[in-house]
Amino acid sequence: MHEDILAGAYDLHVHTGPDVLPRKLDDLEMADRLMRIGMKGHGIKNHYFCTAERARLLNAFRPGYNAVGGLCLNNTSGGLNPVAVEMAARDGAKIVWMPTFDSANEQEHIRRSPPDKLPHWAQLRMEYERLGKPLPTIRILEDGRLTKAASEVLEVIAGHGLILATGHLGKEEVLVLVKEALRRGIRKVVVTHPNFPSLRLTKEEQKELAELGAFMEHCYTTPNTGKDTWESVCEQIRHVGPERCILSTDLGQPAGPYPDEGLMDFVGKLLEGGFRKDEIRRMTAENTSYLVES
Repeated sequence: MHEDILAGAYDLHVHTGPDVLPRKLDDLEMADRLMRIGMKGHGIKNHYFCTAERARLLNAFRPGYNAVGGLCLNNTSGGLNPVAVEMAARDGAKIVWMPTFDSANEQEHIRRSPPDKLPHWAQLRMEYERLGKPLPTIRILEDGRLTKAASEVLEVIAGHGLILATGHLGKEEVLVLVKEALRRGIRKVVVTHPNFPSLRLTKEEQKELAELGAFMEHCYTTPNTGKDTWESVCEQIRHVGPERCILSTDLGQPAGPYPDEGLMDFVGKLLEGGFRKDEIRRMTAENTSYLVES
């Protein structure tokens, strides 16, 4: 339906299988679906393991496709572990996400606003607590400044020209991290779903970060699951400007749509919201290609 807008695009936030958590589709099916509509590739996000090797293998089996691997700095990676980042980079990873499920911010949010049904990651953490082996909580700041470990992680990211994504950090953490990353010469900084409930940056806060040099990553699942409204998403993107935004899906959950379907719907919603095709291409193809390929 919107193949012309998505030609050459990337979805840099997809939860494909195999995974610890149940997923709707695996890497091979994902690549086949995106190749059919002319997209370049997708970013394989796994909260527990590095996906660089999966990306390399997938690209070998799908010539011309460009799956992108990454590493999420949760406890299974050793948390804020510069050695894990170094090895991921040497293995071809392109994206480093700051802690997600294991971040202090995400855990505090779920305690403040417990959902009707605990997500799989929270159930897993509770399982460890019942065994008397609680998992560490990860913080990137101490007295308002980056910890030594966080600082060392940024050194590796800068050295390899990787994409730094903010994961599920809180407002103060995101602001300090973005400023420090850009000061250290990290050119590719992505604020992960800035309107996510545990972060909820205002459009003014997003604009401030964008003016510093970061990209706002708006994910389809956030408004599609009622965590935000489509009207609000359009307003946030318009306030920041398409030149500093990217569109991703954050899909792969068994009950959700296929990621390509979600991205198509995302494009349709933005067209209905008054965005031009060239503005949407900027967010789906041009900005994502800059992040992955430059």
